Amino acid sequence: MQTILTAAGLVQTGMVPASIPSPDWSGFDIPLPWGSLRIHAYALCILAGIVIGLWLTSVRWAKRGAPEGSVWDIAIWAIPFGIIGGRLYHVFSSPDAYFGPGFDGTGDLSLIPQIQRGGLGIWGAVVLGAFGAWIGCRRAGVKLTAFMDAAAPGLLLAQALGRWGNYFNQELFGGPTTLPWGLQVDADNANFPAGYPAGTLFHPTFLYESLWNIAGVLILLALDRRFHFRRSRLFWLYAMYYTLGRVWIEAMRIDDAEQISLFGITTRLNVWTSIFVFIAALAVFIVLGRRKGGDADSVYLPGRAPAPAVTEMADGGKPASGEAVAGASGDSASAPNVTGNPVRDTDRVVSDSESRGNLPDNQNGSGLASAQTEAVPASTGGTPTAAESRNTGKSGGTDTGTAPEADSSR
Repeated sequence: MQTILTAAGLVQTGMVPASIPSPDWSGFDIPLPWGSLRIHAYALCILAGIVIGLWLTSVRWAKRGAPEGSVWDIAIWAIPFGIIGGRLYHVFSSPDAYFGPGFDGTGDLSLIPQIQRGGLGIWGAVVLGAFGAWIGCRRAGVKLTAFMDAAAPGLLLAQALGRWGNYFNQELFGGPTTLPWGLQVDADNANFPAGYPAGTLFHPTFLYESLWNIAGVLILLALDRRFHFRRSRLFWLYAMYYTLGRVWIEAMRIDDAEQISLFGITTRLNVWTSIFVFIAALAVFIVLGRRKGGDADSVYLPGRAPAPAVTEMADGGKPASGEAVAGASGDSASAPNVTGNPVRDTDRVVSDSESRGNLPDNQNGSGLASAQTEAVPASTGGTPTAAESRNTGKSGGTDTGTAPEADSSR
C-alpha cells in the first residue's frame, strides 16, 4: 500500500509524467563505402507487420488445404502492389506536399517515392494489393476469394503493428488531451501543430487504432471458427470492422488532410471513404450470404485441383494370391464345399467341360460332343457296354440318353 501511495504522490508532483513519451529513437544508420544507409523505425514497423501477418495467413491457408508454399507465391505479388497502392492513395489524398496547395506546382515531387517518411493509405494498399494477390492466385491455381478469407485476420494484425510507425515518426496524432495516456510530441518536430504550447499532450490515435485492430483479429478468428465463412465473406466482415473504427479515429486527427463536403457535412476524405467502404462491404456480405451452390470449401480454381492419389499394390497391381477378385461380368468367386473342393454356381457359371460338351465333334462329324464314360474297373478288363455308355452320358449331372459314340458304331 505504501508503494502505491508513493507512486501516486510522484505522479501528482509531476516527477513521473502520466503520458506516453515521445520516441528518442527513429532508426539507425548502416555504414557503406559511399556513405550510409538509413533504416527508419517506420519501415521496420511496416516490415514487422508484414511478417507477422504472413505468418498468421500461412497457418490459416494451410488449414484450408491450400498447396504448400502457395501463400508465398501470392505474397510476392500482393506486397509490392499493396505498397505502391498505399503510397499512391496517400499522395493523392494529401497532395499539398507533393503538388502544392491547389495543385499550383509548388510541391516537391521528389518526396513521392520517399516512403520512409511515412504515408501509406490503407485503401490503396488493399485495392492494389488485392490485384497483386489475384495475379498470384491465378498462377497458383487457387481462388482469390478463399485467400481473402484466410488473409483477413492477418491483414488486420499487420495493420496493428504497422501503425506504430506513426509513433516513431511523431505523426497522425489526435487533438490535445489531458488524459494520462496523452502523447508527447517534440516541439521542434515538423509535425508539431502550430498554435499549441510546448508540452501539450495529444491523443495517441496510432495506439487507439492498434488496439482496435488487435481486438478485431480476435473477433474475426472467433467468428470464423463459429460460422466458417466462405466466398470472401470474412474479408468483407474485416472491412466493416476496420472502417467502423477508422471513422471515429480519423475524426480525432488534426493533421492536414483533404476536406470533402457531402450532404452538407464537411469532414476528412478518409472519414467519407470509411463510411462508403462500410456500406459497400455490408451489402456485399449480405449478397454473398444468400448465394447457394458451388464448392465453397475448395480453395482450388475449377480444373486446377490435384488428381486424387492412386494406391498401388505391393505386387505391381496384381491381386495377392488367394484373393477373390470379381470378374468383369460381376460373377462371384467360387466358394469351397465341406470337402474343400470348389463348388461352381451352376445357375450363373458354365464349366469348361460343359462348354466343350456343347461344341461339335470335329472327328466324327456329329452335332454333339462325345460324352465322357466312366472308368472300367480293372477286374473286367473289357470295353464298356453300350448300356454303360448310355448311363454315363451326362451334361451338368443330367442323363442325356444314348451316347453319340454308341450311335455312330452301329
